[in-house]
Amino acid sequence: MALTPLPAHLVLAAAEPATAAPAGQLITAALIGIALIVVLITWGKLHPFLALTIGGFTTGVIAGMPIATAVTSFTGGFGSTMGGVGILIALGAIYGKLLADSGGADRIVDTLVARATPRSLPWVMGLIGAIIGLPMFFEVGLVLLVPVIILVARRSGVALMKIAIPTLAGLSAMHGLVPPHPGPLAAIDALGANLGLTLFFGVIVAIPAVIIAGPLFAPITARWAPVPVPDLFVSAEEKGEEPARRPSFAATLGSILLPVFLMLLKAVADIAAPGSDAAWKVVIDFLGLPIIALLLAVLVGFVVLGRGAGFDRAKLTNVVGSSLGPIAGILLIVGAGGGFKQVLVDTGIGKVIADLVAGSSVSVLLLAWLVAVVIRVATGSATVATITAAGILQPLTETLDAPMTALLVLAIGAGSVFLSHVNDAGFWLIKEYFGLNIPQTLKTWTVLECVISVTGLAGVLVISAFV
Repeated sequence: MALTPLPAHLVLAAAEPATAAPAGQLITAALIGIALIVVLITWGKLHPFLALTIGGFTTGVIAGMPIATAVTSFTGGFGSTMGGVGILIALGAIYGKLLADSGGADRIVDTLVARATPRSLPWVMGLIGAIIGLPMFFEVGLVLLVPVIILVARRSGVALMKIAIPTLAGLSAMHGLVPPHPGPLAAIDALGANLGLTLFFGVIVAIPAVIIAGPLFAPITARWAPVPVPDLFVSAEEKGEEPARRPSFAATLGSILLPVFLMLLKAVADIAAPGSDAAWKVVIDFLGLPIIALLLAVLVGFVVLGRGAGFDRAKLTNVVGSSLGPIAGILLIVGAGGGFKQVLVDTGIGKVIADLVAGSSVSVLLLAWLVAVVIRVATGSATVATITAAGILQPLTETLDAPMTALLVLAIGAGSVFLSHVNDAGFWLIKEYFGLNIPQTLKTWTVLECVISVTGLAGVLVISAFV
């Protein structure tokens, strides 16, 4: 998912397309690019990094971009994704390796498995995903929870998808529907919605979305994708290298929740003192940045987890070095996914489709959802979909009261998570972390996003009947 704060160059690209090609040519370019990527990977067995790169350049050229512009657009998107998501993945890999080697992950997993039955574990993981996802960016929550997901599945014997899907549902639903995530906040600002009301309605809508797309949907995905648990994050206990001592449960849990607390604190401060330049607010804003919060979690982990397990400095250095090699391929694939997405954004494909939908005469909430959906499907970016849809629909708010404006924000947010596929960097992140192939990723992660989106829209329409 493109769920990080929207870079300035991406906002401009969404507003000022780099081509002036006819709408039909732009749509054709997107379809050919997506089809080419799928064929190269599934039939040609080409590495996804190369397939995404070729698909991105091809899409740009067919859409009317000069080849130099297409290359610049792709590399700009690659760099932007690596500057945000890439750093988070690297920090998360370091933390995950530290969590596994120190025995801290064993503490958490043993506690979860011991206190939950196999039937209740998916519900517990969905709740954990929602709690972690409430203040956190999707990527941060994912990299923090992937080690726990994998170890819980391995230790409990429950199918991987039954553990992963509920957790992902909690993370994704909170991102798309509940402030203070960047998409909903941007829509609230653009539409002049009430933050508290949007937050209240968002939680109400998110709860059934998490339940349906998570624990209820998970058994189906386990049949569709019966994949083994990946060999990532093998714990010290499983390797027979259990350290002489392990960090306590409280210390381990505290280190995991540290970035959650920092980001939540920033969110509360933004609500309590928006625009304030007071010294305390500046400090909180800095500490609550995703990269800073996760970096602090790693540094604190060195002390709490590493020293708690008796690691010396040489062992800690080894942990960091050994954690980065296995994720090199994931980083390149996710970056290339961001590059392909940026080509689609820069061609103006999303705006073309949004304009076509906006010319229809459907209800305002359904219209908002549809506009966000088509931009999301066309560009692969939830944040671009949210911001663009809010800009298109802003004039409609003049006739809406506060509750309906808040629901308009949520309808856009629900649409923005619809149908994650090959133009979404998050699609490749999920695929690589959990060892899925493309059809399995489409049947699990992509369908999960659609279920959250449709359930979110249904919740918005139900609430609209009572306000």
